[in-house]
Amino acid sequence: MLSRKEFIQMSLELNLFFGRIMKEHMILMEASLSVKNSNYILEADSIKKSFEDILREVIALSDKSISQEAIESNEFVTPFTLDAETITESLTGVCIDKDITTSELELVSDPDFSYTASLEGYVFDLNNRIINLVIEIIKFKEKVLAQFLECNLFIFIYPHMLEHLNREAKFYLKTLLDLQERRLVKKDILEKEIFWDHIMEDHAEFIRGFLDPTEEELLHKANDFAELFEKLLEKTKETSEEEICEITKENLKATKEIKEFKTASTKGLIACEIKSIMSPLLADHVLREANRYIRILKEYLKEC
Repeated sequence: MLSRKEFIQMSLELNLFFGRIMKEHMILMEASLSVKNSNYILEADSIKKSFEDILREVIALSDKSISQEAIESNEFVTPFTLDAETITESLTGVCIDKDITTSELELVSDPDFSYTASLEGYVFDLNNRIINLVIEIIKFKEKVLAQFLECNLFIFIYPHMLEHLNREAKFYLKTLLDLQERRLVKKDILEKEIFWDHIMEDHAEFIRGFLDPTEEELLHKANDFAELFEKLLEKTKETSEEEICEITKENLKATKEIKEFKTASTKGLIACEIKSIMSPLLADHVLREANRYIRILKEYLKEC
């Protein structure tokens, strides 16, 4: 059973991270849909704005109440996020509320923060509202994917990537539902590692697919990471309880390595030094996901 503090912190940190991820999925889809499908563009924009509204609320509650470890992980924002948003907005024309990023950069943690019963109740109600919004975004992604697969709609996103975006939304939803039941979700480490290894493998494959064919060195690196996480995914699936600490160390090592690759890619895209059809914000987005996975792995290894 989660304590009041654990429930509040885990809820707010989850929503800070995945709320931004969801809104950026909508930015990606909005920029990738064709003008002919303006109804889908408007729907994506509406969902994006709903997540921006929720994020403002979550940020206001998070100041001083979230952990220092979460802030230092750079899973909410990185030193590159603001520049990545500015460039991506300029290139695509999709409006991005950068004040959210500025507010997140100013978040602090207070070890003496008072986790009140009223705050616990508010966060519980907030989670319920977010659950409804996540269900909405899942249905939207499923609708776009179905139309794409039936050749009734064109979008500049791979079908597998659309499935990837929805897998993240469904993982977010499941975690929120677990939190509402006060389940000790932090102990389901193998389930999380299987999920995140799959995500890291996908990221490497997507980066490989977005790179210009002339970027041979980066293509080889992306391919190497795709193969590495494919092997780690299968190994993690076969891991026994006695082997959890060892596989967690292996996953941490690999994720730290792909984090460095993603960091260099984000910097290169912001500086216009890499030929790619990947936006700087998408590069920063996948970097933040690696940062979160690293924090999850480090947290579990404290028990090893």
